[in-house]
Order: sequence, then C-alpha cells, then structure tokens
Amino acid sequence: MKPRISRDFVKALGPGLLMAGAAVGVSHLVQATRAGAEYGFVLVWLVVLACIFKYPFLEFGPRYAAATGESLLQGYQRLGRWAVVVFALITVATMFAIQAAVTVVTAGLAAHLFGVELSPLWWSLIVLAGVVILLLLGRFRGLDLSMKVIMSVLAVSTLLAVAIAVAGTAPAAGVTLAPELWTVAGVTFMLALMGWMPIPIDVAAWHSLWTLERSRQTGHHPAVRHAVLDFRIGYIGAAVLAVLFLSLGALVMFGSGERFAAASVTFSTQLVNLYGVTLGAWSLPVISLAVFTVMLSTTLAVTDAYPRVLTGLVGVCGAPAFAARHAQPLYAVFLALVLGGAVVVLAFFAERFTLLIDVAAIISFLSAPLLGWMNLRLVTG
Repeated sequence: MKPRISRDFVKALGPGLLMAGAAVGVSHLVQATRAGAEYGFVLVWLVVLACIFKYPFLEFGPRYAAATGESLLQGYQRLGRWAVVVFALITVATMFAIQAAVTVVTAGLAAHLFGVELSPLWWSLIVLAGVVILLLLGRFRGLDLSMKVIMSVLAVSTLLAVAIAVAGTAPAAGVTLAPELWTVAGVTFMLALMGWMPIPIDVAAWHSLWTLERSRQTGHHPAVRHAVLDFRIGYIGAAVLAVLFLSLGALVMFGSGERFAAASVTFSTQLVNLYGVTLGAWSLPVISLAVFTVMLSTTLAVTDAYPRVLTGLVGVCGAPAFAARHAQPLYAVFLALVLGGAVVVLAFFAERFTLLIDVAAIISFLSAPLLGWMNLRLVTG
C-alpha cells in the first residue's frame, strides 16, 4: 500500500511547487528584501502573520479542485454570477500591473546577468518574447522541472548567506533605528508587503486550474490529502524563504546607509551583491543565474496563468462549449491581450518599478478579504 500512496503523491506533485515558484519572485526577491533593508527585523511579524492568515484561503484552491474535479472559477459560478464578476474585475484590475512587475524585475536581472546595456523596456520585450516562445512551443514542463532544481539551489544559497551574515555580524557600536512605521510611506509599504506575501489570494484560482491541468497530464485525479500536501510543501517553503530574504536584507543592508534603487537594473545588481557580500565574489555568477532563472520561472507562471484564467472565465460566463472547443485560440488571444497591456504599463513605469509593484500589491491587499470570504463560503458551503 505504501508504494501505491507514494506513486499517487508523485503524480499529484507539481502545482504546489509551481505556486511556490510564482511566489518566490517579486514578493520575496523585491518586497521582503526591501523590508529588511529599510526596516531591519521590525516587519518579520507582518510577514509571518500574512503567511499564516492567507494559508487557508489559498489552500482552498487545490482542496476544492481535488474534491470536486472543478476549478474555483466553476465554484464561483455556483455561488452566483456576482462572484464570477467580482473575480473577473479583480483579475482585470491587477493583471497588467502584475505581469509588468514580474517582467521588469526579470528584465533587470537579465541585464545584470548578460551585461548588455538596453533600456528596461527593451529588456522586458526580450523577456516576454522568450516566455511566449517557451509557452507556444510547449516547453513548460521542462522549465518547470528546471525551476524546481534552481529554486532548491537558491533556497540553500539563501539559507547559507543568512547563516554567514549572522555569523559575520559585528556588535553594533550604536543602535540603528528603523524609519517610523506609522507614516503614509510606512503604512503604504506595509499594505504592499502584505498584498503579495507570500502570494496574492487570487492565485488560489490559478492553483485549482494547475491542479486540474496536472491531473489531465498524468491521467490521475489526485486525492485531497495529496493535493493539500503538495500545496503545503510549496507554501511552507515559500513562507520560510520570505523570512530568509527579509533577514538577508536586514543583516547586510539595514543601517549601512544604502537603499535599494527604484530602477530595475540597479536594484537587481544590489540584490545579487547581497549574496556576494556574504558568500564571496565567487558566488556572484551562480547566484545571478539562479535568481534570474527563478524570476524567469515566475514570469512564465504568471504569463501562463492569466490567459488560462481568462479562458476559464469565458467558459463559466455562459459559453462552456465554445471555450472548450476553442481553448487554444482563446488562450493565444488572451496571451496577446495581457502582454500588450503589460507593455503599455511598462512604457510608463519601467524606470520606477518599485512604485508599480507597490500599487499592484496594494490592490491585491484590498481585494484579499473579499476573495478570501468567497473561497471560504464556497468550500464550507
């Protein structure tokens, strides 16, 4: 019996790690590291609480899909058309900004890694072109596997960097005070940090779609316990990494007088140098490649999710047969729509990507209670 359970779980394994790959992107590499660099360890409690409070509402995605064989989008339809409309409005309100945010961070890391001087917009276009090619050629499985390997390397490297930073921290001659939290800037940053920590709640719907897609690929419908275990592995890993990234920013940059830049290329250089300061210069090429690959995987996951969600919304909005029959063309149309909107956003905000991230994350924070309540009502009902 044990080997059978093991094989069944392996077939279910994947969507949770894909969710973790999407999480360990902007929220960790950018927001958590900024939190540590600017406020020290003051905001650790906020990161931990955000991860704890969001857990059940995000878990409902794979739980519902495994229990019913339906996505959360179909579940929202059961709640009423109002629920589908609410989710659709939240998706449309955030998709361009989120797509632009993950793309410009990846673009900054690409510029740092390859050393080619182009504008953030041009690098973003190159990144998006590569992501589209990967998706349309069906190379998603290969990159998904690569992401799991690279994320493991990044997790070990981050843990090692934090340990070395702790061991090498000299006793401070004086006390470095963090900026005041309860100001407009402080509260705004806290809202943005919670919005994407460790990932927005609307990703529960993405996760349900990925769970069903994994089931179609393997021909095996996962048991609820296996789908939930897969989710927990990814979610707990993402939560731990969030604390590690915050710690790295706090130990290396807090009180040094250095602040993260608003430009994506400069920010990416500063981020990679955090590892170089602690692990040594030898680590910079490896870390540059690992961080870039993780962000590329995040961009790929987001780029795949929005067209998939929009195609699903067409199906639950009264045209299920049409959506099923024309799934691939609809996916391609929505892919072009999302990327076109993201490019327009990047044309205005590519040089101020931290502002772009904060705005998108605050929208996610404000919509979280409503989406959480919808998920709770759906699962418990």
